Amino acid sequence: MEWISLLMFLVVCLVLMLGYPVAFTLAGTALIFSVFGLLTNIFDHALLNALPSRLYGIMTNQTLLAVPLFVFMGVMLERSKVAEELLSSMTNALGRLPAGMGIAVTLVGALMAASTGIVGATVVTMGLMSLPSMMKAGYNQSYATGVIAATGTLGQIIPPSIALVLLGDVLSSSYQQAQLSQGIFSPETISVGDLFAGALIPGLILVVMYLLYSIYVGVFKAQWAPKPTQIEQVSLGDLLSSLIPPLVLILVVLGSILLGVATPTEAAGLGAFGAMIIALFKNKLDLPTLKSVMLSTTTVTSMVFMILIGASIFSLVFRGFGGEELIHSLFENMPGGKIGALITVMVVIFLLGFILDFIEITFVVVPLVAPVLFVMGVDPIWLGIMIAINLQTSFLTPPFGFALFYLRGVTPSSIPTSAIYKGVIPFIVMQLLLLVGLAIWPEIATTLPNMIYG
Repeated sequence: MEWISLLMFLVVCLVLMLGYPVAFTLAGTALIFSVFGLLTNIFDHALLNALPSRLYGIMTNQTLLAVPLFVFMGVMLERSKVAEELLSSMTNALGRLPAGMGIAVTLVGALMAASTGIVGATVVTMGLMSLPSMMKAGYNQSYATGVIAATGTLGQIIPPSIALVLLGDVLSSSYQQAQLSQGIFSPETISVGDLFAGALIPGLILVVMYLLYSIYVGVFKAQWAPKPTQIEQVSLGDLLSSLIPPLVLILVVLGSILLGVATPTEAAGLGAFGAMIIALFKNKLDLPTLKSVMLSTTTVTSMVFMILIGASIFSLVFRGFGGEELIHSLFENMPGGKIGALITVMVVIFLLGFILDFIEITFVVVPLVAPVLFVMGVDPIWLGIMIAINLQTSFLTPPFGFALFYLRGVTPSSIPTSAIYKGVIPFIVMQLLLLVGLAIWPEIATTLPNMIYG
């Protein structure tokens, strides 16, 4: 019977590749297979009786309330032109440095990632704002598109990230499930704050690596990044006025979580309110803008929760056909033990990142494999950061990376797709080096959470 669960997973992947909506593909495929199982008496319908309680749990989950609030914060900052003003000021301030525009894009992209946490929105926004200026200044097409795509994916790992909020909630449930399977009844869980703390150092390391690459390009590949002939002077006051508001907002939101002053949901509410205050001071907050932001927030949030509902139905039916036991037996009999299982999971998640967004992978794949890995002794925080960086790398990898599709959509036809593919290769190498470093030294991700939360 276990082979049916594997067939169901393959059918879901096939239907998704045909372009059908993710949420309805997950739920529809699972229900069709459950009907088949009921008709052939190989599926216990009692499992589906747990669905109402699952859905009620989603509706009352306090952690997931942070999702619409963080989305609201990011969209409000985007509509208030905070990133546009910051990029203009940073470009004028750093333009005389080697690859100064690339450095400015990296710094602004990192701040945007911490502000929005949405990969697609950051890539598109940075592409529309910075690519025309870099092309006008004579920057190499591959370098310009590569740095924009790579910095756009930083929203996957730099907190406060929506991906980490969702991943933290799923890992917490998986960790509790793993403990119960071992007969351990403990209130200990994995919080979103743990993942935020664990992702902070790897995220900063990645930003530093990107900056070092831009400096290398500016010094040793000067023809790729010529200095602009005309640079507008920017006063210190203008630079600080564009830099301080988003920076203070990020520090307040992230700091309140890490210091234990506020929960992620409370901090997200503070961030949403702070974004409105920034927009108000910039005279960008009016009724049409507020309606637009609320509509975008509702759309994104609805998508997330519909996928979560579909994934809940899928996971129940998958377990009903013995899928969980199949995964457990595969991992136990895999050559290399825990290391072999980890490598397999990372490869599968990387490949699925070509056809699934982080939301689907978080809700569908992680709950299936994480409990088994936790039973094998894998650190939950380290695993969460590894998955996040792995997905970030997958989103950049040609030919199917999501970030490449987002950037291609806003890139002039004069820039070939091959230039975008070539430009992201150095950044993929840097991310793989970070993954290897995390595998060798897990303390990179676990030291800060242990220091803060014990």
